[in-house]
Amino acid sequence: MPEDTAPFEKHYRVSEVARMWGLGRETIRQLFKDEPGVLKVKLGKKGAHTSMSIPASIVARVHMKRKSN
Repeated sequence: MPEDTAPFEKHYRVSEVARMWGLGRETIRQLFKDEPGVLKVKLGKKGAHTSMSIPASIVARVHMKRKSN
């Protein structure tokens, strides 16, 4: 997907990807924590909690990468 349209594609929460893939939320966090393009929003005092918003194209890319391993 061209970078200029990426902000408009469907974004998933960690819990949604975990449910789709049948994995735990922490496993999904670890899989996506260093992926370029994943939006990370720090919440709470001193950014104690980070929420992730994962674009559909990145979910697909990581799935294909993991599938080929």
